[in-house]
Amino acid sequence: MSAARPLTTLRAVALTAALPLLLTACGYGSEAEKDDAPKANVAADAKKLSASEVRIGYFPNLTHATALVGLQEGLIAKELGATAIKPQAFNAGPSEIEALNGGSLDIGFIGPSPSINAYVKSKGSNLRIISGSASGGVKLVVNPAKIKTLDDLKGKNIATPQKGNTQDVAFLNWISEKGWKVDPESGKGDVSVVRTDNKVTPDAFKSGSIDGAWVPEPTASKLVSDGGTVLLDETALWPDKKFVITNIIVSQKFLKEHADVVEAVLTGTVKTNEWINANPDKAKASANAKLAAEGGKPLDAKIIDPAWPSILITDDPLAATLKTQAEWAVEAKLIEQPDLNGIYDLKLLNKVLKAAGKPEVSDAGLGAK
Repeated sequence: MSAARPLTTLRAVALTAALPLLLTACGYGSEAEKDDAPKANVAADAKKLSASEVRIGYFPNLTHATALVGLQEGLIAKELGATAIKPQAFNAGPSEIEALNGGSLDIGFIGPSPSINAYVKSKGSNLRIISGSASGGVKLVVNPAKIKTLDDLKGKNIATPQKGNTQDVAFLNWISEKGWKVDPESGKGDVSVVRTDNKVTPDAFKSGSIDGAWVPEPTASKLVSDGGTVLLDETALWPDKKFVITNIIVSQKFLKEHADVVEAVLTGTVKTNEWINANPDKAKASANAKLAAEGGKPLDAKIIDPAWPSILITDDPLAATLKTQAEWAVEAKLIEQPDLNGIYDLKLLNKVLKAAGKPEVSDAGLGAK
């Protein structure tokens, strides 16, 4: 099989890791929620950049740990000097893309599918992917009384967050690799793919209206805490056990007019990622504190503790895996063959990485010229 279809050889993989409760689907959902935290005080002698503020969007998700920790610890703000951060928390991708397109957002943490969709719909005019942020954190959790092996999924009701989102595309591809048939529009077929908001999925699981779910952080661990079993970890299905779940995008207009601000943000995210990986326990607590500030209470230890190590925090956008995800969406007939040339602009990231003594990362041939 081709490298674009890494799921083929792992039909019998059964894993027992656990994930946390997803506060939002990767890339899909409802309206933005503005972060009303006061702007950090800026020293009078702080460095001046070309913009007085930068508006940064993210989801209150563990898979957006770079944003959570970078904001909570002030690691991004420190690099911006006199440029204030105006953070906005979003429930999912469409509203974040809408804000980016409408000019009310400059930089965003977001999943690969909404990035692809937005880039294609705008004919390459509205965004660039400028960095990676996270890999992994997606699992298939099932009711063990109904499903004991992967073959038992046939005829069952399995939830994904939304039609065409990152997890939905991966699950449809996995189903196809099994030789089963599902209509991508309705979700009906040999497996019933039930598109369900992640906030609703735990209740649907407990009520028995779904038999399992292919979901990201932190919904899966919540399902495990409610009696589910992890039957499959998507990480195991990819070469090198890595695939993009969160990347960083920027408005092309903002990138053109304020490259110095974008570079400062990337310097902050690179330093944040380094700190997260060097201090996993402190970083976990920091992310949970930011989640508590967003949602009113932190995640329970039985959810966040197994979830945290299942996510790889990385500067690398893992561009080749985004390319594969786009191919899967085409094969599932969810999108037409996309032209992704130019979706990445990693020049500033690689400049920052080089200055930090770190290796440069690849755009898989999809970089802006």
